[in-house]
Amino acid sequence: MKVNTKIRYGLRTMIEIADCQHNEGILQKDIADKQQISVKYLDYIIGALKLKGLIRNVGGRGSGYVLAKPASEITMLDIYTAFEPVMVVQCISDESFCERTSLCCKANLYWKHFHKQFVKILSDSNLEQIMQETKEDCAICV
Repeated sequence: MKVNTKIRYGLRTMIEIADCQHNEGILQKDIADKQQISVKYLDYIIGALKLKGLIRNVGGRGSGYVLAKPASEITMLDIYTAFEPVMVVQCISDESFCERTSLCCKANLYWKHFHKQFVKILSDSNLEQIMQETKEDCAICV
């Protein structure tokens, strides 16, 4: 399973916003510079995170971004699903995809279990925990 670039950059963006200590938030251009993401691509990332209700502008257009709720309340599942639904295999989310879905398909049962476990892993990690882990790990690298 491969996590796509939108989700990876979404997490990096959320970490950058959560890490900002300024009341006026962090500007998009500063996120782009610090994370080496093109401003144009970051437009899409920011838009998806805003639409999901994870971030907001401090002021009007051109102002900085802040988290829309505490980092402890933002899960990795929230970030992931800002960009796409969790889909391990198509037959789980679209029963018309496979004729075996209505049968007792043991492979399908396995993938349903796998999907539940993956969602649980994403749900059990929140942004505050991720921030704490990165601070501890990055302190070792410096």
